[in-house]
Amino acid sequence: MATRQTLTLAKPDDWHLHLRDGEVMAAVLPQTTRCFARAMVMPNLHPPIATVEQAVAYRGRILAALPPGVRFTPLMALYLSDAFDAAQVAQASRSGCVHGVKLYPKGIATAGQPGVSAIERCYPALAAMEEHDLPLLVHGEVTSTLVDIFDRERTFLDETLAPLVARFPRLRIVLEHISTTEAVRFVEQAPPNVAATVTVHHMLMNRNSLFEGGIRPHHYCIPVLKRESHRAEVLRAATSGNPKFFLGTDSAPHLRHTKENACGCAGAFTAHAAIELYAEAFEMAGALDRLEGFASHHGADFYRLPRNTETITLERGQWPVAERIAVGEAGEIVPLRAGGTVAWRLCAAGAQPA
Repeated sequence: MATRQTLTLAKPDDWHLHLRDGEVMAAVLPQTTRCFARAMVMPNLHPPIATVEQAVAYRGRILAALPPGVRFTPLMALYLSDAFDAAQVAQASRSGCVHGVKLYPKGIATAGQPGVSAIERCYPALAAMEEHDLPLLVHGEVTSTLVDIFDRERTFLDETLAPLVARFPRLRIVLEHISTTEAVRFVEQAPPNVAATVTVHHMLMNRNSLFEGGIRPHHYCIPVLKRESHRAEVLRAATSGNPKFFLGTDSAPHLRHTKENACGCAGAFTAHAAIELYAEAFEMAGALDRLEGFASHHGADFYRLPRNTETITLERGQWPVAERIAVGEAGEIVPLRAGGTVAWRLCAAGAQPA
């Protein structure tokens, strides 16, 4: 059978993206808009995006930073806290720009942010979200130092998410950036209102990637990379065609000096080559024909938004990844696979493959 040389698919969406703000946002936004039509923008800024007014203002800053002539729709998420209430849910539901509320357990997110101290304190807000059909986006890990870091996702499923699904059976829930066999099984066996996003780094790398020739800080992410058996199962689920699994890069821009220090930030920057790396992963699984569903259809269907009608085309052909992405006066970002190559490339807008 001839090796496939091109792949055309409906323009994809990124259902889990970090853009930051200011200079960093201006530097990384073009990396996303070159291939994605929409993105669910994470709210963990300083201070976090916790109100509709803050979300509207942040959305305005994103739109103002778009490259000239680029069409892109930022979908906003609010930051869940113990103080979040039913009135805020109702306002978010009416806003037209807020499409989800993000749960970060206390202590899991960026330093200095509150998170949720006990999920029970959010029950009134979650009941309102169920009533207004506003999805809950979940960082599914416990933060207790008594739980091994490689077991924190599994423990969260047992202790928090399973009871939550049972208590709010109509609440749409997205388990973000799944990284374990247990998370795959949980989503597969859950009702249709439970889905998951999958990052390309959790599909392509296992925990050995943290120690290739020494400690690799730019491979450090949360959830942390797991053993090979978990990576293989996450890859299987994402490429299976099951509509419960869809694309969410969790692309996280951190400046080099915040990653390469004694207490480095967690997150992998992948926006520069996201759809191309997903193509690599799907080809590895022999499932290139299923990439469009995963990247362009399943997420839109789950969020009850129209599928994109524009298309993009990828062509086979290795290209070098830059060693750095400059961020104005602030510094630089080291992208995933910096200095290496990627096997697929995005054709220029409107261009036909060579």
